[in-house]
Amino acid sequence: MLVIEPLETNTGATAGMTTAEDRPSGAHLLVIRLSAMGDVAMTVPVLQTLVKQHPCLRITVLSRAFFKPMFEGIPGVSFYAADIRGAHRGILGLYRLYGALKTLDIDAVADLHHVLRSNVLKFFFRLGGFRVVQIDKGRKEKRALTRATNRIFRPLKTTHQRYADVFGELGYGIDMSRPVFTRKRAFPEGVEQPEGAAGRPLKKIGIAPFAAFDGKMYPADLMEDVIRKLSEDGRYVLYLFGGGTEEKEVLERLQSRYSRVFNMAGKLTFGDELSLISNLDTMVAMDSGNAHLAAIFGVRTITLWGVTHPYAGFYPLGQEPGFALLSDRQKYPLIPTSVYGKKFPEGYENAMRTIAPDAVVSKILQVTGTGN
Repeated sequence: MLVIEPLETNTGATAGMTTAEDRPSGAHLLVIRLSAMGDVAMTVPVLQTLVKQHPCLRITVLSRAFFKPMFEGIPGVSFYAADIRGAHRGILGLYRLYGALKTLDIDAVADLHHVLRSNVLKFFFRLGGFRVVQIDKGRKEKRALTRATNRIFRPLKTTHQRYADVFGELGYGIDMSRPVFTRKRAFPEGVEQPEGAAGRPLKKIGIAPFAAFDGKMYPADLMEDVIRKLSEDGRYVLYLFGGGTEEKEVLERLQSRYSRVFNMAGKLTFGDELSLISNLDTMVAMDSGNAHLAAIFGVRTITLWGVTHPYAGFYPLGQEPGFALLSDRQKYPLIPTSVYGKKFPEGYENAMRTIAPDAVVSKILQVTGTGN
Protein backbone atom coordinates (compact mmCIF):
# COMPACT_ATOMS: atom_id res chain seq x y z
CA MET A 1 0.00 0.00 0.00
CA LEU A 2 1.36 3.39 -1.01
CA VAL A 3 0.36 6.96 -0.30
CA ILE A 4 0.64 9.56 -3.03
CA GLU A 5 2.83 12.61 -2.89
CA PRO A 6 1.19 16.06 -3.07
CA LEU A 7 -0.20 16.81 -6.51
CA GLU A 8 0.86 19.74 -8.62
CA THR A 9 -2.07 22.10 -8.99
CA ASN A 10 -2.63 25.50 -10.49
CA THR A 11 -3.72 27.47 -7.45
CA GLY A 12 -3.73 30.90 -9.00
CA ALA A 13 -6.49 32.61 -10.95
CA THR A 14 -7.19 30.98 -14.26
CA ALA A 15 -4.93 32.01 -17.10
CA GLY A 16 -6.09 32.97 -20.55
CA MET A 17 -8.63 35.54 -19.39
CA THR A 18 -10.21 38.05 -21.69
CA THR A 19 -10.09 41.72 -20.79
CA ALA A 20 -12.65 43.43 -18.59
CA GLU A 21 -13.97 45.23 -21.67
CA ASP A 22 -14.80 41.89 -23.30
CA ARG A 23 -16.52 40.56 -20.20
CA PRO A 24 -20.22 41.46 -19.95
CA SER A 25 -21.45 42.44 -16.49
CA GLY A 26 -24.27 40.22 -15.28
CA ALA A 27 -23.65 37.72 -18.08
CA HIS A 28 -25.68 34.52 -18.37
CA LEU A 29 -23.56 31.43 -19.04
CA LEU A 30 -24.83 28.06 -20.22
CA VAL A 31 -22.73 25.26 -18.68
CA ILE A 32 -22.92 21.87 -20.39
CA ARG A 33 -22.00 18.64 -18.59
CA LEU A 34 -24.43 15.82 -19.39
CA SER A 35 -22.71 12.90 -17.62
CA ALA A 36 -21.21 10.96 -15.83
CA MET A 37 -22.13 11.36 -12.17
CA GLY A 38 -18.61 11.94 -10.88
CA ASP A 39 -17.78 14.39 -13.65
CA VAL A 40 -21.01 16.30 -13.05
CA ALA A 41 -20.30 16.33 -9.31
CA MET A 42 -16.89 17.88 -9.97
CA THR A 43 -18.57 20.87 -11.60
CA VAL A 44 -20.40 21.76 -8.38
CA PRO A 45 -17.55 23.22 -6.27
CA VAL A 46 -16.17 24.92 -9.38
CA LEU A 47 -19.51 26.65 -9.97
CA GLN A 48 -19.82 27.45 -6.25
CA THR A 49 -16.41 29.11 -6.40
CA LEU A 50 -17.19 30.84 -9.70
CA VAL A 51 -20.35 32.56 -8.45
CA LYS A 52 -18.68 33.43 -5.14
CA GLN A 53 -15.82 35.19 -6.94
CA HIS A 54 -18.07 36.58 -9.72
CA PRO A 55 -21.45 37.26 -8.08
CA CYS A 56 -22.64 39.17 -11.15
CA LEU A 57 -22.94 35.94 -13.12
CA ARG A 58 -26.04 33.91 -13.84
CA ILE A 59 -25.51 30.23 -14.64
CA THR A 60 -27.77 27.66 -16.26
CA VAL A 61 -26.51 24.08 -15.96
CA LEU A 62 -27.54 21.68 -18.72
CA SER A 63 -27.47 18.07 -17.55
CA ARG A 64 -29.62 15.01 -16.88
CA ALA A 65 -32.64 15.61 -14.64
CA PHE A 66 -31.36 13.04 -12.12
CA PHE A 67 -28.40 15.28 -11.26
CA LYS A 68 -30.45 18.36 -10.38
CA PRO A 69 -30.24 17.91 -6.57
CA MET A 70 -26.47 18.47 -6.72
CA PHE A 71 -26.99 22.09 -7.73
CA GLU A 72 -29.76 23.04 -5.31
CA GLY A 73 -29.03 26.08 -3.19
CA ILE A 74 -26.19 27.52 -5.29
CA PRO A 75 -26.82 31.28 -5.68
CA GLY A 76 -27.38 32.39 -9.24
CA VAL A 77 -27.43 28.84 -10.62
CA SER A 78 -30.47 27.33 -12.33
CA PHE A 79 -30.88 23.93 -13.96
CA TYR A 80 -32.17 22.79 -17.34
CA ALA A 81 -32.85 19.08 -17.82
CA ALA A 82 -31.66 17.50 -21.06
CA ASP A 83 -33.89 14.61 -22.15
CA ILE A 84 -31.27 12.97 -24.35
CA ARG A 85 -33.18 9.69 -24.62
CA GLY A 86 -36.48 11.36 -25.41
CA ALA A 87 -37.36 14.81 -26.71
CA HIS A 88 -33.70 15.80 -27.20
CA ARG A 89 -32.54 12.61 -28.86
CA GLY A 90 -30.61 12.79 -32.14
CA ILE A 91 -29.78 15.79 -34.30
CA LEU A 92 -33.36 17.05 -34.49
CA GLY A 93 -33.81 16.65 -30.75
CA LEU A 94 -30.62 18.57 -30.06
CA TYR A 95 -31.73 21.32 -32.42
CA ARG A 96 -35.01 21.45 -30.50
CA LEU A 97 -33.00 21.72 -27.28
CA TYR A 98 -30.89 24.52 -28.77
CA GLY A 99 -34.05 26.41 -29.69
CA ALA A 100 -35.34 26.14 -26.13
CA LEU A 101 -32.04 27.20 -24.58
CA LYS A 102 -31.75 30.16 -26.92
CA THR A 103 -34.87 31.66 -25.35
CA LEU A 104 -33.07 31.89 -21.98
CA ASP A 105 -31.01 34.89 -23.14
CA ILE A 106 -27.70 33.05 -22.98
CA ASP A 107 -24.57 35.18 -23.49
CA ALA A 108 -21.95 32.43 -23.81
CA VAL A 109 -21.55 28.66 -23.59
CA ALA A 110 -19.08 26.70 -21.44
CA ASP A 111 -18.81 23.12 -22.67
CA LEU A 112 -17.35 21.07 -19.82
CA HIS A 113 -18.09 17.77 -21.59
CA HIS A 114 -16.72 17.92 -25.17
CA VAL A 115 -18.49 14.85 -26.57
CA LEU A 116 -20.60 14.32 -29.69
CA ARG A 117 -23.85 15.68 -28.19
CA SER A 118 -22.26 18.79 -26.74
CA ASN A 119 -20.31 19.32 -29.96
CA VAL A 120 -23.57 19.31 -31.96
CA LEU A 121 -25.05 21.84 -29.53
CA LYS A 122 -21.92 23.98 -29.82
CA PHE A 123 -22.26 23.92 -33.60
CA PHE A 124 -25.79 25.32 -33.35
CA PHE A 125 -24.75 27.97 -30.83
CA ARG A 126 -21.80 29.07 -32.95
CA LEU A 127 -24.06 29.36 -36.00
CA GLY A 128 -26.30 31.52 -33.83
CA GLY A 129 -23.41 33.89 -33.05
CA PHE A 130 -22.79 32.78 -29.46
CA ARG A 131 -19.34 32.60 -27.93
CA VAL A 132 -18.43 29.02 -27.05
CA VAL A 133 -15.45 27.63 -25.10
CA GLN A 134 -14.86 23.92 -24.59
CA ILE A 135 -12.77 21.98 -22.09
CA ASP A 136 -9.28 20.80 -22.96
CA LYS A 137 -9.36 17.23 -21.65
CA GLY A 138 -5.61 16.80 -21.93
CA ARG A 139 -5.92 13.59 -23.93
CA LYS A 140 -2.30 13.67 -25.12
CA GLU A 141 -0.91 14.01 -21.59
CA LYS A 142 -3.23 11.26 -20.34
CA ARG A 143 -2.05 8.90 -23.07
CA ALA A 144 1.54 9.65 -22.06
CA LEU A 145 0.68 8.88 -18.43
CA THR A 146 -0.96 5.51 -19.16
CA ARG A 147 1.06 4.06 -22.05
CA ALA A 148 3.12 0.95 -21.32
CA THR A 149 6.43 2.28 -22.66
CA ASN A 150 8.13 5.66 -22.35
CA ARG A 151 5.42 6.85 -20.01
CA ILE A 152 5.60 10.28 -18.43
CA PHE A 153 4.60 9.66 -14.82
CA ARG A 154 3.72 13.03 -13.35
CA PRO A 155 0.61 14.70 -11.93
CA LEU A 156 -1.56 16.24 -14.62
CA LYS A 157 -3.81 19.26 -14.35
CA THR A 158 -6.88 18.41 -12.28
CA THR A 159 -10.29 18.13 -13.88
CA HIS A 160 -11.50 20.89 -11.55
CA GLN A 161 -8.82 23.20 -12.92
CA ARG A 162 -9.67 22.20 -16.49
CA TYR A 163 -13.26 23.25 -15.78
CA ALA A 164 -12.03 26.50 -14.23
CA ASP A 165 -9.87 27.21 -17.28
CA VAL A 166 -12.97 27.21 -19.49
CA PHE A 167 -14.47 30.04 -17.45
CA GLY A 168 -11.12 31.81 -17.51
CA GLU A 169 -11.21 31.82 -21.30
CA LEU A 170 -14.66 33.38 -21.09
CA GLY A 171 -13.22 36.13 -18.89
CA TYR A 172 -14.07 34.80 -15.44
CA GLY A 173 -10.90 33.53 -13.83
CA ILE A 174 -11.31 31.36 -10.75
CA ASP A 175 -8.84 30.96 -7.89
CA MET A 176 -9.33 27.27 -7.06
CA SER A 177 -7.01 27.53 -4.06
CA ARG A 178 -10.09 28.91 -2.24
CA PRO A 179 -12.85 26.47 -3.24
CA VAL A 180 -16.39 26.89 -1.98
CA PHE A 181 -18.24 23.79 -0.79
CA THR A 182 -21.95 23.13 -0.34
CA ARG A 183 -23.26 23.48 3.20
CA LYS A 184 -24.41 20.50 5.21
CA ARG A 185 -28.07 19.67 4.60
CA ALA A 186 -30.70 18.43 7.04
CA PHE A 187 -30.29 14.80 8.04
CA PRO A 188 -32.85 12.81 6.02
CA GLU A 189 -35.91 11.52 7.81
CA GLY A 190 -36.21 7.79 8.27
CA VAL A 191 -32.47 7.09 8.34
CA GLU A 192 -31.34 5.48 11.58
CA GLN A 193 -28.86 7.27 13.85
CA PRO A 194 -27.97 4.78 16.59
CA GLU A 195 -26.15 6.01 19.67
CA GLY A 196 -23.00 4.61 21.19
CA ALA A 197 -22.24 3.69 24.78
CA ALA A 198 -23.69 6.08 27.37
CA GLY A 199 -25.62 7.84 24.60
CA ARG A 200 -22.48 9.11 22.91
CA PRO A 201 -22.78 9.99 19.22
CA LEU A 202 -21.19 7.57 16.79
CA LYS A 203 -18.94 8.66 13.96
CA LYS A 204 -20.87 8.48 10.70
CA ILE A 205 -18.89 6.63 8.04
CA GLY A 206 -20.07 6.23 4.46
CA ILE A 207 -18.74 3.32 2.45
CA ALA A 208 -19.23 3.14 -1.32
CA PRO A 209 -17.52 -0.14 -2.25
CA PHE A 210 -18.40 -0.23 -5.95
CA ALA A 211 -17.04 1.37 -9.12
CA ALA A 212 -17.90 1.35 -12.81
CA PHE A 213 -15.10 -1.13 -13.65
CA ASP A 214 -13.60 -4.07 -11.78
CA GLY A 215 -10.12 -2.58 -12.01
CA LYS A 216 -11.19 0.18 -9.61
CA MET A 217 -13.14 -1.96 -7.12
CA TYR A 218 -11.72 -3.12 -3.80
CA PRO A 219 -12.18 -6.91 -3.43
CA ALA A 220 -15.45 -7.75 -1.70
CA ASP A 221 -13.87 -10.02 0.92
CA LEU A 222 -11.38 -7.33 1.93
CA MET A 223 -14.08 -4.67 2.14
CA GLU A 224 -16.18 -6.95 4.32
CA ASP A 225 -13.17 -7.33 6.61
CA VAL A 226 -12.99 -3.52 6.90
CA ILE A 227 -16.71 -3.34 7.70
CA ARG A 228 -16.43 -6.14 10.27
CA LYS A 229 -13.56 -4.43 12.10
CA LEU A 230 -15.37 -1.09 12.20
CA SER A 231 -18.58 -2.71 13.39
CA GLU A 232 -16.77 -4.57 16.17
CA ASP A 233 -15.04 -1.36 17.25
CA GLY A 234 -18.41 0.05 18.35
CA ARG A 235 -17.65 3.74 17.74
CA TYR A 236 -19.05 3.99 14.22
CA VAL A 237 -22.28 3.77 12.30
CA LEU A 238 -21.75 2.69 8.70
CA TYR A 239 -23.94 3.74 5.77
CA LEU A 240 -23.40 1.69 2.62
CA PHE A 241 -23.97 3.20 -0.83
CA GLY A 242 -24.55 1.44 -4.14
CA GLY A 243 -26.85 1.18 -7.12
CA GLY A 244 -27.86 -1.87 -9.17
CA THR A 245 -29.76 -4.96 -8.08
CA GLU A 246 -26.66 -7.07 -7.42
CA GLU A 247 -25.07 -4.26 -5.43
CA LYS A 248 -28.19 -3.91 -3.28
CA GLU A 249 -28.13 -7.63 -2.52
CA VAL A 250 -24.48 -7.47 -1.47
CA LEU A 251 -25.13 -4.49 0.80
CA GLU A 252 -28.23 -6.11 2.31
CA ARG A 253 -26.15 -9.15 3.28
CA LEU A 254 -23.57 -6.92 4.94
CA GLN A 255 -26.30 -5.10 6.86
CA SER A 256 -27.70 -8.41 8.10
CA ARG A 257 -24.32 -9.65 9.32
CA TYR A 258 -23.01 -6.66 11.26
CA SER A 259 -24.25 -4.21 13.87
CA ARG A 260 -24.75 -0.51 13.11
CA VAL A 261 -24.37 -1.15 9.37
CA PHE A 262 -27.14 0.17 7.10
CA ASN A 263 -27.69 -0.36 3.39
CA MET A 264 -28.83 2.86 1.73
CA ALA A 265 -29.01 1.52 -1.84
CA GLY A 266 -32.54 1.95 -3.16
CA LYS A 267 -33.78 3.35 0.16
CA LEU A 268 -33.49 7.10 -0.53
CA THR A 269 -34.10 9.61 -3.27
CA PHE A 270 -30.91 10.99 -4.77
CA GLY A 271 -31.55 14.27 -2.98
CA ASP A 272 -31.86 12.53 0.39
CA GLU A 273 -28.77 10.47 -0.36
CA LEU A 274 -26.84 13.70 -0.88
CA SER A 275 -28.24 15.04 2.40
CA LEU A 276 -27.01 11.95 4.22
CA ILE A 277 -23.58 12.21 2.59
CA SER A 278 -23.34 15.84 3.70
CA ASN A 279 -23.70 14.67 7.33
CA LEU A 280 -20.94 12.06 7.20
CA ASP A 281 -17.76 12.39 9.21
CA THR A 282 -15.86 10.43 6.56
CA MET A 283 -16.58 8.78 3.21
CA VAL A 284 -14.67 5.73 1.98
CA ALA A 285 -14.94 5.31 -1.78
CA MET A 286 -13.19 4.00 -4.84
CA ASP A 287 -12.02 6.19 -7.73
CA SER A 288 -15.71 6.77 -8.37
CA GLY A 289 -18.56 9.25 -8.40
CA ASN A 290 -19.33 8.81 -4.71
CA ALA A 291 -15.96 10.27 -3.78
CA HIS A 292 -16.84 13.44 -5.68
CA LEU A 293 -20.35 13.58 -4.18
CA ALA A 294 -18.79 13.65 -0.72
CA ALA A 295 -16.28 16.28 -1.81
CA ILE A 296 -19.14 18.59 -2.84
CA PHE A 297 -19.79 19.07 0.88
CA GLY A 298 -16.16 19.14 1.99
CA VAL A 299 -16.58 15.75 3.68
CA ARG A 300 -13.25 14.07 4.41
CA THR A 301 -12.95 11.37 1.79
CA ILE A 302 -10.65 8.35 1.78
CA THR A 303 -10.17 6.92 -1.70
CA LEU A 304 -8.91 3.47 -2.70
CA TRP A 305 -7.17 3.22 -6.07
CA GLY A 306 -6.67 0.14 -8.24
CA VAL A 307 -5.35 0.36 -11.79
CA THR A 308 -6.09 4.10 -12.01
CA HIS A 309 -4.11 6.84 -10.28
CA PRO A 310 -4.77 10.34 -8.87
CA TYR A 311 -2.18 11.78 -11.24
CA ALA A 312 -4.74 11.56 -14.07
CA GLY A 313 -6.56 14.50 -12.48
CA PHE A 314 -9.62 12.96 -10.87
CA TYR A 315 -8.70 13.29 -7.20
CA PRO A 316 -11.59 14.64 -5.07
CA LEU A 317 -11.33 18.37 -4.49
CA GLY A 318 -10.05 19.62 -1.16
CA GLN A 319 -8.79 16.25 0.07
CA GLU A 320 -5.33 15.78 1.54
CA PRO A 321 -3.01 13.64 -0.62
CA GLY A 322 -2.59 11.25 2.30
CA PHE A 323 -6.28 10.35 2.15
CA ALA A 324 -5.55 8.24 -0.95
CA LEU A 325 -4.54 4.59 -0.57
CA LEU A 326 -2.93 3.24 -3.72
CA SER A 327 -2.14 -0.20 -5.07
CA ASP A 328 1.56 -1.03 -4.96
CA ARG A 329 3.26 0.25 -8.12
CA GLN A 330 6.43 -1.69 -7.30
CA LYS A 331 4.47 -4.90 -7.81
CA TYR A 332 2.26 -3.42 -10.55
CA PRO A 333 4.49 -0.90 -12.35
CA LEU A 334 2.09 -0.32 -15.27
CA ILE A 335 -0.36 1.52 -13.01
CA PRO A 336 -2.11 3.63 -14.16
CA THR A 337 -3.07 1.22 -16.93
CA SER A 338 -5.81 3.54 -18.17
CA VAL A 339 -7.52 6.77 -17.18
CA TYR A 340 -10.88 5.21 -16.28
CA GLY A 341 -9.85 1.72 -15.18
CA LYS A 342 -11.62 -0.15 -17.96
CA LYS A 343 -8.47 -1.76 -19.37
CA PHE A 344 -5.64 -3.45 -17.55
CA PRO A 345 -3.08 -6.12 -18.49
CA GLU A 346 -3.30 -9.75 -17.49
CA GLY A 347 -2.15 -10.30 -13.94
CA TYR A 348 -3.38 -6.94 -12.64
CA GLU A 349 -6.73 -8.30 -11.42
CA ASN A 350 -5.46 -8.45 -7.83
CA ALA A 351 -3.65 -5.12 -7.71
CA MET A 352 -5.96 -3.76 -5.01
CA ARG A 353 -5.13 -6.68 -2.74
CA THR A 354 -1.92 -4.81 -1.98
CA ILE A 355 -4.09 -2.40 0.05
CA ALA A 356 -4.56 -4.25 3.34
CA PRO A 357 -7.87 -3.94 5.23
CA ASP A 358 -5.91 -2.91 8.33
CA ALA A 359 -4.45 -0.02 6.33
CA VAL A 360 -7.95 1.12 5.39
CA VAL A 361 -9.16 0.86 8.99
CA SER A 362 -6.07 2.68 10.25
CA LYS A 363 -6.68 5.50 7.78
CA ILE A 364 -10.31 5.79 8.90
CA LEU A 365 -9.19 6.02 12.54
CA GLN A 366 -6.67 8.69 11.58
CA VAL A 367 -9.08 10.78 9.52
CA THR A 368 -11.91 10.59 12.08
CA GLY A 369 -9.58 11.32 14.99
CA THR A 370 -10.50 8.07 16.73
CA GLY A 371 -7.08 6.40 16.63
CA ASN A 372 -5.28 5.39 19.79
